Amino acid sequence: MPAKKPKGKSLSDTQKEENKRISGFRILVEHAIGGARKCHIVKERFRCRKFGFDDLVMLIACGLHNFRISMSLIFNHV
Repeated sequence: MPAKKPKGKSLSDTQKEENKRISGFRILVEHAIGGARKCHIVKERFRCRKFGFDDLVMLIACGLHNFRISMSLIFNHV
């Protein structure tokens, strides 16, 4: 978690640099979650009660997201 600014004071330069590093990593994570949520089964309420099926759905959604990224990298460099 990023460091919060104390009331009436400011953050030190090292705390600001650490917050920038953390926010850069959080952007990557949030974009990955958003990409996996393009599959509507991940977004909506999941009602299937089979054991392990929810993990399988998430793995497939993440795999599709990774496939979309790899294909966009391939076709953007051509």
